Amino acid sequence: MMDRRTVLGILAAAGTLARRPAWAAETPPPARNVVLVHGLFADGSCWSEVIARLQSAGLNPTAVQNPLTTLDEAVAATQRVLARQDGPTVLVGHSFAGMIVSEAGVDPKVTALVYVAARAPDAGEDYPALAKTFPTPPATAGIVFDGEYGRLGEAAFLRDFAGDLPEAKAKVLYAVQEPFRKSLLTGKTTQAAWRSKPSFYAVSTEDRTIDPDLERFMAKRMGAKTIEVKASHLSLISQPDAITRLIREAAGQA
Repeated sequence: MMDRRTVLGILAAAGTLARRPAWAAETPPPARNVVLVHGLFADGSCWSEVIARLQSAGLNPTAVQNPLTTLDEAVAATQRVLARQDGPTVLVGHSFAGMIVSEAGVDPKVTALVYVAARAPDAGEDYPALAKTFPTPPATAGIVFDGEYGRLGEAAFLRDFAGDLPEAKAKVLYAVQEPFRKSLLTGKTTQAAWRSKPSFYAVSTEDRTIDPDLERFMAKRMGAKTIEVKASHLSLISQPDAITRLIREAAGQA
């Protein structure tokens, strides 16, 4: 009898072949602008290491301050930043922000999408239901709520979210995490931009916030150019060179 991973791999491959993305044979056009969107338990400063490297490469990066309130409001915040870009733009999402990238990425300015250990739902897909077909990641048990707002407790943040960072640095990130509103988790995307735009995916092999096999499944389903990084969920901080290289490739700087 085939195990779950084998079955899901077959289904993913079949889905990719059956609905080959329209962009599959395309090379991303050059883009000077990069818009970066953060996910849960973070704020825009989590992109600082990547931003410095993109600037050194001659690119124009901008980090969105995701309000973490509702999916619609998060998408609107991203769209406002996209509207300020003066030309072709690569849109990058980490973690939950994969939802935002999938929705906002249909913007005509967006030439390519980059998912960093990120959710990558199809249009209208129930992401929590998909995630339940994979092992529950350890970080889930560490979420604590204060009324309508949730955050990651310190022990889970250090161990399951930022496990490959020096403890002192992880504690700084823990101190600045932005709580999210429960209503954020109920949103569903109406668009799947990865079906029409060149897409790239960075899998975190040591991830304890999103199951790595779920990341691989989503990356394969979208037909993304995929790299695997030996990192925690925060590969954008612990492995910024690898993430920057992937973004530069999406911007036509391969």
